Amino acid sequence: MAKDQKKMVDSITSMDEDFAKWYTDVCKKAELIEYTSVKGCMVIRPYGYAIWENIQSILDKMFKDEGHENVCMPMFIPESLLQKEKDHVEGFAPECAWVTYGGSEKLEERLCVRPTSETLFCEHFKNVVHSYRDLPKLYNQWVSVVRWEKTTRPFLRSREFLWQEGHTLHASAEEAIEETEKMLNIYTKFCQENLAIPVVQGMKTESDKFAGAERTYCIEALMHDGKALQAGTSHYFGDGFAKAFDIQYSNKENKLTYPHQTSWGMTTRLIGAIIMTHGDDNGLVLPPAVAPVQVMVIPIAQHKEGVLDKAHALCNELKKICRAKIDDSNNSPGWKFAEYEMKGVPVRVELGPKDIENNQCVVVTRHNREKTVVPLDKLSEVIPAKLQEVRDGLYQKALENRENRTYKCTSMEEITKALEENGDGFVKAMWCGEEACEDKVKEITGVGSRCIPFEEEHISDTCVCCGKPAKKMLYWGKAY
Repeated sequence: MAKDQKKMVDSITSMDEDFAKWYTDVCKKAELIEYTSVKGCMVIRPYGYAIWENIQSILDKMFKDEGHENVCMPMFIPESLLQKEKDHVEGFAPECAWVTYGGSEKLEERLCVRPTSETLFCEHFKNVVHSYRDLPKLYNQWVSVVRWEKTTRPFLRSREFLWQEGHTLHASAEEAIEETEKMLNIYTKFCQENLAIPVVQGMKTESDKFAGAERTYCIEALMHDGKALQAGTSHYFGDGFAKAFDIQYSNKENKLTYPHQTSWGMTTRLIGAIIMTHGDDNGLVLPPAVAPVQVMVIPIAQHKEGVLDKAHALCNELKKICRAKIDDSNNSPGWKFAEYEMKGVPVRVELGPKDIENNQCVVVTRHNREKTVVPLDKLSEVIPAKLQEVRDGLYQKALENRENRTYKCTSMEEITKALEENGDGFVKAMWCGEEACEDKVKEITGVGSRCIPFEEEHISDTCVCCGKPAKKMLYWGKAY
């Protein structure tokens, strides 16, 4: 390894030495974020925001393909409006930030800085939905929200973060449940195909569901260190919000009826998921679908005649099929290799005088550092295949990590032993359905319930905690 390349790598803490420090090193040194004087908040720098823009672009198309429209609700929620749904306001009360002054005048009513927008959508739905002909309403918005977290970490937990929140209204429970499940499947497809992150689909337990929801579906991913991360949620509200906000419509029989509602969301914590699922000791490893730069062209011995011209021409050709850039700076090739490895660029193309002479280039894939000599006239065919190879390699590695860190247990003693001997991971274990047992497992073993998977297995006949007959299999884990 070149001297300047090794120096850059050494500046990132090893994952095995301190995973949390490694994570923040990568966020900072890959120029994804910067800290600010606003406690608990971060600047998402251009490279980090470009990842979010690609996430947004792909998801937005997926939503619109299913008929959803984008809207934008106000940032502020009057306290009286927030109070209309009892369970909802109680669930969010500890995290709410309040505005009490407008300019120099004290407000007559406090305004909450939105932690989520259910109440605003409900107020709007009441004003615009009157007949069955107005349904369904399929809305989504891309905004920032505020939750007053006590401890923060870049992308994973901050007081202000970016997200999308979908809110839909339907004539029947069946339609709303179908929507809830459909959106969960869209999230699953996006994570697995575009982010190369394998996920478990399931339903949250009663104690862990969204405040005000009848059901909360989720996708759970396992990070490199064995901790779980909730990657997306989709909620079925029933008609509870509609009744609280008096949203009614005239059905086909001309009778006033309450509609059924859903909500679903993904956030910038997906960037954290990408870092912790695919990253290594050299920095980021980005899935091609969301990488700001998919291919970086590096001229070798660029001071020699013809090298830069050929490299620029090559980059311009690549731009027709992928997001390509060239680094023609005066930094050494070793520095450039380390820089773009740290930034997780999926594919690197090296081109020097001898390559030009032989009408070839060297293609290096980030996830495995494999080098391939490719004829220049074949490069436009090889690059898409190499990008797919990176995606497939990342997914397979993440899947193997999850499988190797998933433990089947029939008692709390087995859970403790598995975690002590093998490290953190998913635990599959049976559950009687009682919240007391759910709480006790977490208290004693440190792993909390993540979800009741759609694809349940029969691990044993009895609850892992109390020994009574089991009703469900749960995924358990320590979570971010």
